[in-house]
Formats: sequence, structure tokens, C-alpha cells
Amino acid sequence: MVPAISAPEPYILWMTGAGVLIALVAWLPLALKRLPLSLPIICIAIGAVVFSLPGVLLRPMPLAYPEFTERFTEFVVIIALMGAGLKLDRRFSWGQWRVTWRLLAFTMPLSIAAIAAIGGWGLGLPWIAALLLGACLAPTDPVLAADVQVGPPRSGEEDEVRFGLTSEAGVNDGLAFPFVNLAIALGLAASSGEPWLGEWLWHSVLWEIGAGVAGGWLVGLFFGWLTFHVPAASQLAKTGDGLIAIAATFVSYGVTEIANCYGFLAVFVTALTLRSSHRDHQFNHEMHALTEQVERLAMMVLLILFGGALIGGLLHALRFEDVIAAFTIILVVRPIAGVIGLAGLRAAGSEKLTIAFFGIRGVGSFYYLAYALNQLAFADSARLWAIVGLVVLLSVLLHGLTVTPAMRLLDRRHGRDPDAASP
Repeated sequence: MVPAISAPEPYILWMTGAGVLIALVAWLPLALKRLPLSLPIICIAIGAVVFSLPGVLLRPMPLAYPEFTERFTEFVVIIALMGAGLKLDRRFSWGQWRVTWRLLAFTMPLSIAAIAAIGGWGLGLPWIAALLLGACLAPTDPVLAADVQVGPPRSGEEDEVRFGLTSEAGVNDGLAFPFVNLAIALGLAASSGEPWLGEWLWHSVLWEIGAGVAGGWLVGLFFGWLTFHVPAASQLAKTGDGLIAIAATFVSYGVTEIANCYGFLAVFVTALTLRSSHRDHQFNHEMHALTEQVERLAMMVLLILFGGALIGGLLHALRFEDVIAAFTIILVVRPIAGVIGLAGLRAAGSEKLTIAFFGIRGVGSFYYLAYALNQLAFADSARLWAIVGLVVLLSVLLHGLTVTPAMRLLDRRHGRDPDAASP
């Protein structure tokens, strides 16, 4: 007699799904290497399919799970920031990082101002909400921009385009925070009538940036010494266990957040300092490889949930003018702000245009909006989530469909074989 087949337990289904997801983490980058598709596109599509199944009742809407949304996106971003800092071969200096400074000093503020103007004048949002929208959507994302970033340490994949986008994504997540905090401060001041300018300048700008850089540097020095420079028998580099990079990420972020300063900025500075402790050591590869695996797995989970949120109605609050604004932010605001910021830079015109175009929006935008809405109630919160969600979706689609041919063309112009590059 054949035993009856009972419905599988949810635990078994989750375990099976996790195994499939981990297999995709390893295999998809290889499968997509030559295709005009990106891993984020596939993940969002998987999420849309999974959460459309009749038996799946969960709807991972950010407004329904505000604390989880903030914390999970925060986790994904800090892991990505560590990975970005570890794989930069170029030594830190004002001269060698000039493309970064231009993007930070000109492109990001111009983007914030332009998006805020679109939100206030074009969409009719309250100006505080418009400022928050600009602060959320201006930074280039360190998570979803992996396809336009430099390769692993010492891989030789560090042209001006990849370096500019990697370093920009590493730093601008921290430097966008003062503008997010400005929107929150203005909102609190509007309800309480208390002065805000002095506190914002001193704490949100000077203290949180300065202490974040200093704290990240000190933590990086400590982990660099512990990893490479203690007596030989005790060096962590001898273990070959890249898990120390995750430890450095958590310690850097935790210590600086305890000190009430910008942990995102601190983590990236920690990564740069740790890498500079022994720039050519093979152990940098192990640290970066493990960080990249954790980042990719967390990113895939988050984007699957994003696909579920899209199916669940994340975009229902959109208006027609919001859709026009989203396309404008991706196709007009960032490219023009990028071209302005890079004017006069000694680089080929095609490289400057590529940097200007590939200002990918993503997980950092989700984090900033979740953080701000958990600090202060905004009447337009559902609409803000819809606009940010649409901008990220458009960025994933438009940039994801063009990144592979664009980067392959760039590699050929630099005399590299794109098929031999690291995935």
C-alpha cells in the first residue's frame, strides 16, 4: 500500500527555498555574464512569481514592517560598503580620488536639489517630504551597482569608470545622511517650533561626519594590526578565514552608532584602512570573497521581498506625474548632474558619460526612507514609498539591461578581454 503524501511542513519548504536561493547566488552571475540582464532583475522577477502563488499569503510591504525594513536594508548596505572598500586598489589621496570628490561635491548636491524641486513644484509634495525624497534618491547605491564596480582586489579591473562609481557609492551613502536628518529636523521643528539650524549643523553635519571618519579609521587600524601585524603566530591572516571582514563591519558600525555618528561612512573608512594595512596580501581576496558572498545572498533575499512588495501593491499610490518624475530622475537628473560634476576632469568623454549615466539607485534609498519614516510621521509616506520603489525598479531595469554591453565595450577599449574578467 502506497503511503499517503502529506503536505510538506513550512520549515521544509523554507529550507528547500533557501537551498535553491544559495545555488542561484553561486550560479546566476556566471550565467548572466554575457547577457544583457543583471542579477537584481532576476531576483525581483523571482519575488514577483513567488509572492503571486496562491498559497503565499505574506505581503512584504515596507509600511507594514517598518522596523524590519530599516534594519534589513541597513544590514545589506553595511556589508556592501565593506566589500566596496576592500576591493579598491587605488591608494587614498586627494589627487587620485578627484573623480570621487567631483561626484560628491557637485553631482550629489545638484541631484538632491533637482529631485527636491521636482517633488515640491512638479509633484506637489510638501517641501520637507520633497527634500527627503531628494536625499533618498541622490546617492549611488553600493549594493545594486556591483556590475559597474571594480573587480576583486588586484584583479586589474579598476579603470576610471569603475573606480569612480565604486568610490562614490562607498562615500555618498554617509554624506547623504545629513540631508535626511535635515528633513527630519525641519519636520520636528515645524511641529514643535524649536530652533533646529545650530543643532543640525553641529551634530548632523560636523560631529557625525567627523566622528564617523575618525571612528572608522581607528577601527580599521585596530583590525589591520590584528590581521596583519601582530606576532606571526597570532595573525588572523594566517587562518585564511575572511570572516574577520564581517567582524570589522559590525564593530565599526556598532561603535560609531553608539557614538551617535554615521556608521555607513565609518564602515567604508574601516574597509579602506584595513585594506591599506597590507595592500598586496592575498588575505584581502579571502576577506572580499566572503563579504561578497554574504552581500549577494542578502541582496537576493531583499530583492525577492521587493518583488513581493511590488505584487502586493507598493506602487498603488503612484500618480501619473510620479511616473514622469521617476523617469526624469533616472534619465535626466543624474546624467546631467553627473556631466556637470565631471566637467573638466581629465578623462575620455565616453567614460564621463558612462559614470554620469550609471548612478544606480537601490537599497540605500530604501534604508533612508525607512529610517526617516521611523523617526517622523509623513502624511505622504505611501506615495513616497511608491515613488522610491518605482525609481529603484526603473534603475534596476534600465541600468541592468545596459550595464553588460556598456562594460564589455569599456573593457575592449582598455584592451581587456571582457570574457576573462571576474564575474
